[in-house]
Amino acid sequence: MHKPSPRLAIFLAILGCAQPEVAPTPPTPQPPTGPTAAEADAFVQQANADLRRLWVEAGKADWAYETDITDAHEKEASTKREATMAWLTEAIPKAATFRGVEGLSAASARQLHLLRINATLPAPSDPARRKELAEISTRLSGMYGKGAYCTGEGASQICRDLGQLEDVLAQDRDPAHQLEAWTGWHTIAPPMRSDYQRFVELGNAGAREIGFADMGELWRSGYDMTPAEFETEVDRLYSQVSPLYEGLHCYTRKRLNTRYGDQIAPKTGPIPAHLTGNMWAQSWENLFPLLEPFPGEPDLDPTAALQKQKWDPIQMARTAERFFTSMGLDALPETFWQRSMFTKPPGKEAVCHASAWDVEMNDDLRIKMCIKPNYDDLVTLHHELGHNYYYHAYYTLPALYQNGANDGFHEAIGDSIALSMTPGYLKQLGLVSEVSDSEKSVLNFQMQMALGKVAFLPFGRMIDQWRWDVFSGKVPSDQYNAGWWALRLKFQGVAPPTPRDEAFFDPGGKYHIPGNTPYMRYFLADILQFQFYRAMCDASGHQGPLHTCSTYGSKEAGDKLQKMLAMGSSQPWPDALEAMTGSRQMDASAILAYFEPLQGWLKEQNADQQCGW
Repeated sequence: MHKPSPRLAIFLAILGCAQPEVAPTPPTPQPPTGPTAAEADAFVQQANADLRRLWVEAGKADWAYETDITDAHEKEASTKREATMAWLTEAIPKAATFRGVEGLSAASARQLHLLRINATLPAPSDPARRKELAEISTRLSGMYGKGAYCTGEGASQICRDLGQLEDVLAQDRDPAHQLEAWTGWHTIAPPMRSDYQRFVELGNAGAREIGFADMGELWRSGYDMTPAEFETEVDRLYSQVSPLYEGLHCYTRKRLNTRYGDQIAPKTGPIPAHLTGNMWAQSWENLFPLLEPFPGEPDLDPTAALQKQKWDPIQMARTAERFFTSMGLDALPETFWQRSMFTKPPGKEAVCHASAWDVEMNDDLRIKMCIKPNYDDLVTLHHELGHNYYYHAYYTLPALYQNGANDGFHEAIGDSIALSMTPGYLKQLGLVSEVSDSEKSVLNFQMQMALGKVAFLPFGRMIDQWRWDVFSGKVPSDQYNAGWWALRLKFQGVAPPTPRDEAFFDPGGKYHIPGNTPYMRYFLADILQFQFYRAMCDASGHQGPLHTCSTYGSKEAGDKLQKMLAMGSSQPWPDALEAMTGSRQMDASAILAYFEPLQGWLKEQNADQQCGW
C-alpha cells in the first residue's frame, strides 16, 4: 500500500477521515543535479562574446607590435596575450562540464569542442606562471623579428636582416657566401634556447590542466579524429607523396654535384642545407636556373619581368585580388589598402614574415608583408589573400566558428588559386613573353612548380614532428638540436653545412618555432590545395591535363569555393571537403596527377643514380 505523503496524512488526520486506498502519487520532479542544455547554450553565447572582445584586443596589440617592435608594444602585446590565456584557463574546464549534457544542441556541442582545443598555447592556472608564459611567448617573437647578423665593429659594423641574407642564398651562387649567410642567420637562435625550454614546460603544464598529456596531443586533437588517428593519417598522406620528393631530391643532388664538385656537394647522401637557395631548404625555386630541364626554351620565370617593369607592392597585391574577383568573389574593402603593411616601415623594426589579419573581426582585412618584386612574393600574396577571403566569408559567424574547417584548409585556399597561374595566365599579365605547349616547356614549368610544392612536403611534415617529440619528452631539452637535424635528415635528406652541437638552437631560426605557430597545417595544405584546385577545375569545365587548368574568370569555380569558405569551422572538415570536392578524405592523388609529366621524366634522369640518403 502506498504511504501517503506527510502533507496528505496531516490533512486527512485533521479531517478525521479514514485513509482510503489511493492511486500511487507520481514522484515530485527533482531539479537537475548537473548543468542543463540551456545553461550550455548561454555559456557558449557568452564565450563567443568574450572571445571576440579578447581576440580583437590581442589582435590590435599584436598588429602594433609586429609592425613596430618597441618595448612598449611588446609589453602591451604580452598583457593582452596573458588576458586571453587567463580567460581560456578558466573557460576550458568550465566547457568540459557540459559534455554529455542531455538535450545539448549539435551547435553548442561543436562550439564547446572547438573551445577546448582552441588554445595552441594553453597557460597554467597559476597567475604568476601564466604571466611568465605570456612574456616568454612575446619575447621569443621579438627576438626573431629583430634578428640580424652583424660583422665588424663600431662605425664599420654592418648588420644584415633575414631578407638580406635570404637574397644571398637566392642570388649568389658562391658557396662560401651562401655558407656565411646561412650560419650568420642561425646566430640569432641560441639566445632563445633557455626561454624555449621554459616555454615548453609551462605550455605542457597548461595542456595537462585541460586534460591533455602535452601540447602535442592538444594540437593533434584539432582534426575531428583522435590524436593517434591523425598521426596515422599524416603518415598515410606522406607515404603517397614521398616517392615524388625522392625523385626530385636525387636529380637536384646530381646537378649540385656537377656544379660544385664532391667536396661541397657529394654525389650521395644528404644535400648540404645552404646550397638549396633557401634559408631552411624548404623551397628550392632559386635553384631553377641550375635545374631547368631544357635551357633555351621560353623563359617562364616572371621575376625578371616584374623587376624590369618595376611592379610595386600595390600593383602586385591588386593583381592577386583581381584573380579572386574574376571568380565572382568580392573586392577587398578599402580599409585593406589603407591599413595593410606592404613594405617594412622606415626607421622601424617589424616582423616581415607574411601574414593575413582580420584585426577587429569585422572584415578589417589586412596583410603584413615586406613585398619584393619577385615571383615568389606574387605567389605569397595569393596565399595571404586566400586567408583574407576566408575571413571575409565567415566574419559574421560566432567567434568559435571563425576558423578554417581544419587549419590545413586555411593555408590551402590562396595556394589553390595560385596553381591557376599557368604560363598562359602569366603571359596575359605580361610577365612571360612566349608560351609553348611543347613537352620541353611543360617540363620546365613543372620543375619550377615542383621546386616549391614538392620540395616543401618533407619540411612541412617534420617541423611539428620535432615539436611533438619535444613536447612529449621524446626529444629532451639537451638534445633539441640533435633531434632537429635527425628529423631533417630522415624526411628531407638535408644536412647542416657545418657541425651543429647543442650550443646551437637551429629550430629557433624558423619563424614558426619562436612564434609558436603549428606547422602541420602547411603540410596538409600542400596536399589539399591540389584537391581544391582539381575540384575548381572540374567545376569550370576544364578539359585536358590538370596542370594546364586556370580558373581565372570562372564564376562556377568561385561559387564552389565560396560555399566552402562560408562554412568556417561550423562543420567537421570532412563535410567542408565534401562540399568542395565531393570526397570526405584528404588525398594526394591530385598532386600526383598534376606532376605526372615531371615524375616520369625524373625517373629517366635518375636511372643511373643511387637515390636516397
